[in-house]
Amino acid sequence: MAKHQLKPLFDQVVIKELEPGQMRKSGLVVPPGTSDPLPQHGIVLDVGQGVDWWTAAGVEMPVKRGDHVVFPAAAGAWVEVDDERLLVCRVTELLGVLETVSDQESAAGSGDELADR
Repeated sequence: MAKHQLKPLFDQVVIKELEPGQMRKSGLVVPPGTSDPLPQHGIVLDVGQGVDWWTAAGVEMPVKRGDHVVFPAAAGAWVEVDDERLLVCRVTELLGVLETVSDQESAAGSGDELADR
Protein backbone atom coordinates (compact mmCIF):
# COMPACT_ATOMS: atom_id res chain seq x y z
CA MET A 1 0.00 0.00 0.00
CA ALA A 2 1.33 3.45 -0.91
CA LYS A 3 2.09 5.91 1.88
CA HIS A 4 0.65 9.42 1.49
CA GLN A 5 2.13 12.78 2.35
CA LEU A 6 -0.01 15.88 2.85
CA LYS A 7 1.54 18.86 1.00
CA PRO A 8 0.24 22.18 2.40
CA LEU A 9 -0.71 25.02 0.07
CA PHE A 10 0.04 28.74 0.36
CA ASP A 11 0.53 29.82 4.01
CA GLN A 12 -0.57 26.51 5.54
CA VAL A 13 1.60 24.24 7.69
CA VAL A 14 1.19 20.54 8.55
CA ILE A 15 1.92 19.65 12.18
CA LYS A 16 2.15 16.35 14.00
CA GLU A 17 0.96 16.84 17.58
CA LEU A 18 3.31 15.70 20.30
CA GLU A 19 2.02 13.43 23.01
CA PRO A 20 0.56 15.25 26.05
CA GLY A 21 3.16 13.52 28.26
CA GLN A 22 5.89 15.34 26.38
CA MET A 23 4.22 18.68 26.93
CA ARG A 24 5.52 18.99 30.49
CA LYS A 25 9.09 18.83 29.20
CA SER A 26 8.55 21.86 26.97
CA GLY A 27 8.53 24.41 29.75
CA LEU A 28 5.00 25.64 28.99
CA VAL A 29 3.21 26.92 32.08
CA VAL A 30 -0.50 27.62 32.15
CA PRO A 31 -1.81 29.57 35.17
CA PRO A 32 -4.24 27.71 37.45
CA GLY A 33 -7.89 28.60 37.00
CA THR A 34 -7.55 29.20 33.28
CA SER A 35 -10.72 28.02 31.58
CA ASP A 36 -9.26 28.11 28.06
CA PRO A 37 -8.00 24.82 26.62
CA LEU A 38 -4.28 24.28 27.05
CA PRO A 39 -2.05 25.27 24.15
CA GLN A 40 -0.82 22.27 22.21
CA HIS A 41 2.49 21.69 20.55
CA GLY A 42 3.93 19.62 17.80
CA ILE A 43 6.54 19.22 15.11
CA VAL A 44 6.21 20.91 11.71
CA LEU A 45 6.16 18.20 9.03
CA ASP A 46 5.85 20.49 6.00
CA VAL A 47 5.18 24.12 5.07
CA GLY A 48 3.51 25.75 2.10
CA GLN A 49 5.31 28.16 -0.19
CA GLY A 50 3.68 31.27 1.29
CA VAL A 51 1.46 33.66 -0.65
CA ASP A 52 2.25 35.68 -3.76
CA TRP A 53 2.63 39.11 -2.19
CA TRP A 54 5.03 37.82 0.51
CA THR A 55 7.93 37.63 -1.94
CA ALA A 56 7.44 41.24 -3.04
CA ALA A 57 7.27 42.34 0.60
CA GLY A 58 10.33 40.30 1.56
CA VAL A 59 8.36 38.01 3.86
CA GLU A 60 9.39 34.36 4.27
CA MET A 61 7.68 31.49 6.04
CA PRO A 62 8.66 31.91 9.71
CA VAL A 63 8.75 28.15 10.36
CA LYS A 64 10.46 25.22 8.68
CA ARG A 65 10.30 21.44 8.78
CA GLY A 66 11.32 20.08 12.16
CA ASP A 67 10.43 23.21 14.15
CA HIS A 68 8.74 22.57 17.50
CA VAL A 69 5.72 24.90 17.52
CA VAL A 70 2.97 25.88 19.95
CA PHE A 71 -0.59 26.44 18.74
CA PRO A 72 -3.98 27.08 20.34
CA ALA A 73 -6.35 24.13 20.76
CA ALA A 74 -8.77 25.72 18.26
CA ALA A 75 -6.20 26.19 15.48
CA GLY A 76 -6.77 24.87 11.97
CA ALA A 77 -8.35 21.59 11.00
CA TRP A 78 -7.43 18.06 12.04
CA VAL A 79 -7.13 15.53 9.24
CA GLU A 80 -6.20 11.86 9.17
CA VAL A 81 -3.65 10.65 6.62
CA ASP A 82 -2.64 6.97 6.68
CA ASP A 83 -4.00 6.58 10.24
CA GLU A 84 -1.95 9.56 11.45
CA ARG A 85 -3.75 12.57 12.95
CA LEU A 86 -2.31 15.83 11.57
CA LEU A 87 -3.13 19.51 12.06
CA VAL A 88 -3.30 21.79 9.03
CA CYS A 89 -3.40 25.48 9.93
CA ARG A 90 -2.30 28.89 8.70
CA VAL A 91 1.14 29.89 9.86
CA THR A 92 -0.42 32.99 11.45
CA GLU A 93 -2.38 30.75 13.85
CA LEU A 94 0.82 29.49 15.45
CA LEU A 95 1.69 31.01 18.82
CA GLY A 96 5.44 30.53 18.49
CA VAL A 97 8.43 28.29 17.99
CA LEU A 98 10.01 26.60 21.02
CA GLU A 99 13.77 26.99 20.94
CA THR A 100 16.40 25.50 23.21
CA VAL A 101 18.26 28.15 25.21
CA SER A 102 21.54 27.34 26.93
CA ASP A 103 22.00 28.19 30.62
CA GLN A 104 24.54 30.86 29.64
CA GLU A 105 22.09 32.57 27.25
CA SER A 106 19.34 32.32 29.86
CA ALA A 107 21.50 33.97 32.52
CA ALA A 108 22.50 36.76 30.12
CA GLY A 109 18.85 37.50 29.36
CA SER A 110 17.64 37.49 32.96
CA GLY A 111 18.50 41.15 33.61
CA ASP A 112 15.95 43.89 34.04
CA GLU A 113 15.04 44.49 30.41
CA LEU A 114 11.72 46.01 31.49
CA ALA A 115 13.45 48.48 33.83
CA ASP A 116 14.86 50.25 30.78
CA ARG A 117 11.38 51.07 29.43
